[in-house]
Parts: sequence; structure tokens; C-alpha cells
Amino acid sequence: MIATHRNILLVISLACALVCGAASPEKPAFFQIQVVDDQTGRGVPLVELETVNHLQFFSDSAGRIAFAEPGLAGQTVFIRVRSHGYEFPKDGFGFAGARLKIEPGGKSVLKIKRLNIAERLYRITGEGIYRDSVLLGEKTPLAEPLGSGQVAGQDSVQVTPYRGKLHWFWGDTNRLKYPLGHFWTAGATSELPGKGGLDPADGVNLRYFVDSDGFSRPMARLGVKSGPVWIDGLLTIADESGRERLVCHYAHMKSLGEMLDHGLAAYNDDKAEFEKLAEFKLDDKTRCPHGHPIRHRDASGDHFYFGQPFPVTRVKAEFKRLADPSSYEVWTGSGWKRDAKPLDAAEERKLIKSGKLKQSDTHFQPVDVDTGKPLAMHYGSVCWNEFRKRWILIAVAQGGGPSFLGEVCYAEAPALTGPWLRAKKVVTHTKYTFYNPVQHPFFDQAGGRVIYFEGTYAETFSGNPVATPRYDYNQIMYRLDLADPRLQPAQR
Repeated sequence: MIATHRNILLVISLACALVCGAASPEKPAFFQIQVVDDQTGRGVPLVELETVNHLQFFSDSAGRIAFAEPGLAGQTVFIRVRSHGYEFPKDGFGFAGARLKIEPGGKSVLKIKRLNIAERLYRITGEGIYRDSVLLGEKTPLAEPLGSGQVAGQDSVQVTPYRGKLHWFWGDTNRLKYPLGHFWTAGATSELPGKGGLDPADGVNLRYFVDSDGFSRPMARLGVKSGPVWIDGLLTIADESGRERLVCHYAHMKSLGEMLDHGLAAYNDDKAEFEKLAEFKLDDKTRCPHGHPIRHRDASGDHFYFGQPFPVTRVKAEFKRLADPSSYEVWTGSGWKRDAKPLDAAEERKLIKSGKLKQSDTHFQPVDVDTGKPLAMHYGSVCWNEFRKRWILIAVAQGGGPSFLGEVCYAEAPALTGPWLRAKKVVTHTKYTFYNPVQHPFFDQAGGRVIYFEGTYAETFSGNPVATPRYDYNQIMYRLDLADPRLQPAQR
């Protein structure tokens, strides 16, 4: 009887041990790899590490990788190192990589050379921004280092200060729950630097507008039943009563290239969403806010200027005029006129091809200072820079190198309308897209010497069949020092 009791107790003890062991397994002991910029010592995000047997890892926004492969523990492993616009030293056989002794709990730091003039800082949107740093127990700057709003990916940002906060809006937004997210503009806010916000060198604490499930919710549904609604031309302006308003252009789309209708929308602060103000003619996509607006006052008055990327449309900075297409003027090459066709970059290229215009007489055809070839600039933004005392352009060159829409260029001009003569590549990608870049002048530092810009990193249009995990279809921030001597050929 006593022996039977003992056997029962032994069985119970073993069962408890098994259950307890299953409930609280040991945490894996990670081997930490950090990739740092050899010029600054700062961690570099989006660096790919690959083992000989093709295990692939990508550094998080602090440049860290939490490496935990049981079969490789205790072994010396060769790891290839590569990243867009960065270079790792090659050995005698031409392999760019390093041999690492994988010791659980250990750490290795790899220094990578930056070829880009601009410095890659961090990912702004999506899931797992500081995933590896969190796994490793390292400190991170974000309130939500693993991402927020249940966002998996976001397209093309519009952002402006409004009522003491930065208001951020994006296009199509991917969710983690299902392959389809929402297509009616996502939104978030963040505090301004020095007023509760992070130093832009460290990151952006986004607070999303979310639905009852915690997922980023539509901000510009505008009553449409189907088709995406995208916004651009985001600006702030006082209305007739003197109240600050947040206004944008909206485009109701059938597909990427087909618009169903478009117009002007204003933000309803009580509902925290955009509402229609006016609808514009479908065949006129010029006489309305678009791109990233510039407000500028000169002898001709106080105007908003619009362009993609070069400013060729303007309107008086008055609330009522924004909704009136007849109030808009376009650049004709010799001045601003209302009833005329704009002389934009595309029109200049046509005139050059026909022999009616010389390259040297153009306003919007900058030449690559390294190759001497004209650049067809895609989307971007233009801002006044106090350090350079010039207007500066950050834009993507279409077909300008190893990527179709991934080569980011810098240019300067004495006036908004140019002439934009020379451009210098500051960011490159290999068979990957980085489109719709935009500078954030509210993040300027050192009197405008240091600027910040972001863009959408995406496999789309790249021809690359493999999307980068976590990073793809998300926003990445860069920093550029305008005193860098490599920029001088593009500076006037």
C-alpha cells in the first residue's frame, strides 16, 4: 500500500515537472550581431546577412540581429554582408563577409562602409521596427518599438504641423490580419521635436487613429463605396473666420492609373476624418493642390506652390481660392498665367526632343554631375534651405541607375522655378524601389545644414521577385548633411 502511494506521488511529480517545463521554456540565448556605420558608429538598418546555407537575416532599426540557430551554436560561420548603398570589405576570394564564432550570449560588431551620401537612420512604419533589439533586451527610443496600429506596410506619406502636432497620412495600408488592409488613407499624430517629440535622429513616436480592433482606420472614406481614396497637397491655412484648417486634395481611384473623381477635402477635428469641400473637373489635374505644397511670399504675394516635384502651379494663400480652379496659375516658362498650359518637366522633354528647346535653356532638366546625362525626375519635394540660402530638391530619378525608381537625388536652384541645373545622387538601391521621397523641413537641424527625408521602400516596379521582410512597403528615414563636400558639384 505504501509502495503504491509512493508510485502515485512519483507519477504526479513527474507530470507536474513536465507541465511546468512546457509552460515556461528557457528563453533562447541569442548571439548579437550589430552592423554599424564605419563613419559614425551608429547602427545601420536594412543590412542583409546570409550564411553559406542561405539563412537570411535583416538588421533592425538599430542595426541589430538576434541570431539564434541551434545547429550553428559554437561554430565558426561565414556570413555575407550587403546593403543598398553600403559596402563591406571583401576577402581574397572576393566574398564580402566575415567569419563569426557563434557563441550564445556573445556579441559581434561589424563595420560597414557607407557609399550613400545620405545616412539611413530607421524604419518609421510597419511591424518589428526594433524587433531584434527587443529580443536582445537592448534599449530602444520608441514608445512602441515593435510597431503600432497593427500596420504591416504603408505607402507614400503626407505630413504637416497642425495645431501643435505633426499630422501624418499615408496611402494604402497593409494589415497583419489579412492580405487586404484598407485603401482610404491612414493617419497618425506625433509630437514636434523639442515639444515632447523625439529628436528626429532617434525616431518618430506615431499614435495612430485606430478602429475598435486597434487597426489603423480610414481617414478619408468620403462616402465612396469602392475604389481607393488617396490624398496629397496637404496644407494648413486660416479660413475666413481665422480658424486654422487642415486641407488636402483627394483622388478617388479606380486603379493605379485611372481616377474616378477628385477634389478638395478638409479635416473635421471632431470626427478626426476628412470631408469633401469641393469637386474638381476630372480632365484638369493641374489646377488644384497636389504633391507637397510650398508656401512662399515674395513681391507677387503670398502663394501656395504645387508640383511633382517641380512647382509649376500656384494659388493665392486664401482659403476660398483653394476650391476655385480659376484662381490657379501655371508656370509658362516666361511667367505665371491662369489660362495657359504649364511648361513642366515633361513638356520640356518634348520640346528638347523636337529641337524647339535646348537643354541649356531648360528649367527642370538637371544633369547628373557624375555622368553628365540629363535626369528625368520623378516625384519628390522642394523646400527652402536656410543654410544654403537656396531652394533644394530631394527627388527620385526615373531610370537613373541600378534601380528604376530608387535613385534619390539632391539639387539646388535660386528660385522655385529654377533653373534646376545639376543633381547629385545621395541614395542608391540595387533592383529595389524607393519612391515618393519627401523632405521634412520641420526636422531641420544646425540651421538647415542637416536635413531629414523619407520615402517608400518597396519591391513594386523594381523587377525584384523577393520582397525584404518587414521593410518592404514601409517608410524609411534618411539624414543628409549639406556641408558634405561630395555635394559641392550640385551646389551653386
